[in-house]
Amino acid sequence: MSDTHFTHTQDQLKQLARDVLGYAKAQGGTDCAVEISEGSGLSVSVRKSQIETIEQNKDKGMGVTVFIGQRRGNASTSDFSPAALKATVEAAYNIARFTADDDCAGLADDDQLEMQPRDLQLFYPWEIATADAVALAQRAEAAAFAVDPRITNSEGAGVHVQQSHFVAANSRGFIGGYPFSRHTLSVAPIAGKGKHMQRDDWYSSVRDASKMSTPEAIGRYAAERALARLNARTIDTRTCPVLFEAPLAAGLLGAFVQATSGGALYRKSTFLLDSLGKQVLPKHVQIQEDPHVIGAVGSAPFDEEGVRTVKRDVVKDGVVQGYFLSTYSARKLGMKTTGNAGGSHNLSLTSSLTKPADDFAGMLRKMGTGLLVTELMGSGTNYVTGDYSRGAAGYWVENGVIQYPVEEITIAGNMKDMLAQIVAVGNDVLVRGTKQTGSILIENMVVAGG
Repeated sequence: MSDTHFTHTQDQLKQLARDVLGYAKAQGGTDCAVEISEGSGLSVSVRKSQIETIEQNKDKGMGVTVFIGQRRGNASTSDFSPAALKATVEAAYNIARFTADDDCAGLADDDQLEMQPRDLQLFYPWEIATADAVALAQRAEAAAFAVDPRITNSEGAGVHVQQSHFVAANSRGFIGGYPFSRHTLSVAPIAGKGKHMQRDDWYSSVRDASKMSTPEAIGRYAAERALARLNARTIDTRTCPVLFEAPLAAGLLGAFVQATSGGALYRKSTFLLDSLGKQVLPKHVQIQEDPHVIGAVGSAPFDEEGVRTVKRDVVKDGVVQGYFLSTYSARKLGMKTTGNAGGSHNLSLTSSLTKPADDFAGMLRKMGTGLLVTELMGSGTNYVTGDYSRGAAGYWVENGVIQYPVEEITIAGNMKDMLAQIVAVGNDVLVRGTKQTGSILIENMVVAGG
């Protein structure tokens, strides 16, 4: 991969990392970990075809952790001069001197470190001029306005371009890094007038801009979504099936990750405590993690601690096979790290019951009569108890056909029950960040109207 997009080359970052490790050893640290990064980006936004913002960013930083036995200290700087790097290492060392021993502190074990990282092709620089980025955003917004005269306003459209690279290293011999990119085009049109306005949005976010949806397709779909929400009404309180549209279904997968992550587990602040080896989802549901998908947003050859990432079954036939652990949280639990310091990698939730006919329309037919949820408001999840209550909007469905949009409702249940009551997963698969799933049908939830 080319280094010409950055001030420093990968080799220069690696040398800076080695210098920092040397400073830490000279200072008296028993172990050290360092990460050095730099990046640049462009963000533009337009509203009603007029430029609202143009932002260019260029940043760099070094973060270091110094250990004195099982005491640790952290410090950071954006100055790469030798004097600044030495001063930052000294600051971390002095913090470590005055912290308490922690039996679980320390670097990952040597045999877990990825000493030969593979190239997962995560870097696709986008050489787009500011004027061209503005024009793309304007095209997306114009496409939304062109769909229907009832698209009366806009919260704007935007293009975000980012390319960065980093090197991580530690005193156990690990050193690795790579460049990466992520580019996004989004638009948020408003339909209707006065008290009857509705908004919606859509976006495309990719590493490789050549794989981005066209601005016309994004604008048109965002407008169709906003228009479909016009003349929304509320409904009486009831218990019924609930279908989470694919973008929101990814949030359910995210809730599972949070509930099975090391920090929540060792603090005993999760409704999925001690769930390893237990049936948490129906037998037809599988969750797999694959960190090595070429070019994917959630791919990484190693985690934030340099631990090698591995493809694995997280849930098999509804039974939890593994948690999401860093070195520290694994030690707190008496386990081994899963290579998830920093989060999950390319998670996919699938069902062995999914058929070719289970597209979005097929999932509506499968639900029959119930609520299709397309927007959620508020954070409303208690991860200790699993209690779930969120403001929502969407559509009331009867006999598999959307009848009318609904708003000002609340959906409620318990996350443990919701996961156990996944009836079906659609093949309308959507990738959102590091998570991938189709729409998810929950057997029953309480829907409270206004």
